[in-house]
Amino acid sequence: MIFVYFVVGIYALSLLLIFFYALAQLNLLFNYLKAKKNHREGEKFNFNNPEEIPFVTIQLPVYNELYVMQRLLDNIVEIDYPSEKLQIQVLDDSTDESFESTAIHIKELQNRGINIQHISRKNRTGFKAGALKEGLKTATGEFIAIFDSDFLPKKDWLQKTIPYFKDEKIGVVQTRWGHINRDYSLLTKIQAFALDFHFILEQTGRNFGNHFINFNGTAGVWRKSCILDAGNWQGDTLTEDLDLSYRAQLKNWKFKYLEDVETPAELPVVISAAKSQQFRWNKGAAENFQKNYFSILKDSEISWRTKFHSFFHLLNSSMFILILMIAVLSVPMLYIKAKNPELKYLFYVLATFALSTLIFFVCYWITFSRIHGGGWKNFIRYIGMFFTFFSVAMGFSVHNSLAVLEGHFGKKSEFIRTPKFNVGSFKETWKSNKYLTHQFSAITIIEGFLMLYFAFGMFSAFTVGNTGGDFGLFPFHLMLFIGFGFVFFSSLKPLK
Repeated sequence: MIFVYFVVGIYALSLLLIFFYALAQLNLLFNYLKAKKNHREGEKFNFNNPEEIPFVTIQLPVYNELYVMQRLLDNIVEIDYPSEKLQIQVLDDSTDESFESTAIHIKELQNRGINIQHISRKNRTGFKAGALKEGLKTATGEFIAIFDSDFLPKKDWLQKTIPYFKDEKIGVVQTRWGHINRDYSLLTKIQAFALDFHFILEQTGRNFGNHFINFNGTAGVWRKSCILDAGNWQGDTLTEDLDLSYRAQLKNWKFKYLEDVETPAELPVVISAAKSQQFRWNKGAAENFQKNYFSILKDSEISWRTKFHSFFHLLNSSMFILILMIAVLSVPMLYIKAKNPELKYLFYVLATFALSTLIFFVCYWITFSRIHGGGWKNFIRYIGMFFTFFSVAMGFSVHNSLAVLEGHFGKKSEFIRTPKFNVGSFKETWKSNKYLTHQFSAITIIEGFLMLYFAFGMFSAFTVGNTGGDFGLFPFHLMLFIGFGFVFFSSLKPLK
């Protein structure tokens, strides 16, 4: 009986924590809806007055980006900004042939009179954070715009972002990510679905509520003095962007989020690339919780609401551990329920946590309709996408839980870049991409085992108890079976 209560207790506690996380998301939804009704512009530079146009440095941190460098450089030099007040730094840590081709391209741009420098280091100390820090030493701009190699800002991007720095308290202006290959495959649709939620509801909701938000590593601008005041870039976590964001806000710098300014970018088209990106983001979030949250908790000037939201912001990736525990324990819970009728009342209480799913369903619909529009047709599309997304997200839970645990327990690892493809349509191929790795992982075996485990869970629904089965968890186990099956088979044979 002790084992029964232990399983039920862990299961209930995990559901309770996810319910609190859902409540945090619901509060962000309310903030988002308020933000839409109460648009706050703030003071801005008048770009009609040349004296108010500040100096800007664009930093492009790159590492072995053979397939996208020409596209990146050709796009960046088209940005509309006074040439005498714009500097471009290509922070190139590349170790392959892309370095030479980039150097040739940059030389051609320099011959056209463009103020662009090719900056390299002898080693990758600090990885991306180290490259950004190195570039800052010679950056002439008062403001530092940063773009990863797969981002394609529009010509008027600086004109839409820099004016907000008229407010001297603003340290960062962040824009929303767009997706140039959203419809390439089911995998890219799922990634876009998740990122849209973050960039529409979460970022806007936190910013409007005056809670801590984060610079997303790219498609944003820093005030140079803010970077220095917050302690500069540091490479001791895998998400240096989140780290510096929290340190800056602890120094009372304000962040401005611009949902209406979209910066297009490329999504990973192969599951191995998506997994490496997810691993870095999830582990980095856990590392930042360990590094920064207790400073927030001890700061008496920070409101309890912001502390609450920061807790779930930094532990966002840790939800995968709870999801994995609920998933694994859900099968024995079927048998515990059948053999312990005296606990029947408790299962009715646990069922109320279906409210969490309802909250997520409403929140994600708001962001989906923001991109795709409302109406019944899109709502039907959304229902399918919602359950597909959550199925696959749960399928990633083993991989992401390992990343989170490594982050919390302080295991260090290298910054593994996400391979870029320069692939926009299904007709284009990525198979010749030299940066792809096809190593078979033990995690893939576990994912395959869990696919079969949840198939057993579905079978159990027909056999448990004496009343013809129990189908309460059947939809959940079906989603888990689909999710782990998708991740397992995609890992064996990457998506085309």
